[in-house]
Amino acid sequence: MLVNQFLMLGAVLFCIGVYGVLARKNAVMVLMSIELILNSVNINLLAFDRLNGSIDGNVFALFIIAVAAAEVGVGLAMVLLIYRNRKSIALDELSEMKG
Repeated sequence: MLVNQFLMLGAVLFCIGVYGVLARKNAVMVLMSIELILNSVNINLLAFDRLNGSIDGNVFALFIIAVAAAEVGVGLAMVLLIYRNRKSIALDELSEMKG
């Protein structure tokens, strides 16, 4: 496949992820949208790595995968804590938590 096709796929996934972060009110859906953004960055890194013939893109993609795994763990722990206290994971109701 051509590099352009991978870059277009990454751009489409990135746009879907940004729309999900901006439009969703459910915290789990926002976390999934952030994961989609990170995966689109991985696709772009690997496409440019393939184009240039170096290994730098693979290394950065592994770092992004590690950051995404940590983000999922911390994010879901926060969502569970909020659900235990509020019985809802709607992001609109979190403005009441200002301290």
